[in-house]
Amino acid sequence: MTTAYLVTATVTIAANTFSGFAAMTRLKPIMRTLGPALATAGVPESWLVWPIGALKALGALGLLLGLLGVPLIGTAAAAGLILYFVCALYTHVRVSDFSPQFYLAIVFLALAVTTLALDPALVVSPTR
Repeated sequence: MTTAYLVTATVTIAANTFSGFAAMTRLKPIMRTLGPALATAGVPESWLVWPIGALKALGALGLLLGLLGVPLIGTAAAAGLILYFVCALYTHVRVSDFSPQFYLAIVFLALAVTTLALDPALVVSPTR
C-alpha cells in the first residue's frame, strides 16, 4: 500500500464522513449555504439523510474497510463515490447552479477519482 494511496484514502474518508454527518444532522453552519443550493437544484431537504448523507457515510465506511484489509470493498466504495459525485454535479449543472456546493462536489469527485486511481487492488503486476 503506497503512502499516496493511504493519504488520499484517509482524506477522502474524513471528508465524506464529515459531509455525510453534516448532511444527516443538518449542521447549521453547513445548512446556511447547502439549504439554498438544494432549493435551487430542486432537491428536497428530506433527502439529506437518505440518500445524500447516508451514501457519503457508506462510501467513507467502504473506503475504511478497504484500508483495513477488504480491498475490493474499498475499490467498490471509491467507484460508488465517483458515481455519486458525478450525479451531484449533473444535478447542479442541469439547473445552472454554480454555488459553493458545486465546486465542493468537484473537490470530492477529484478525491474519489484519485483514491480509485491509486488503489493497490487495481495494480496488476507483470508476470513472466
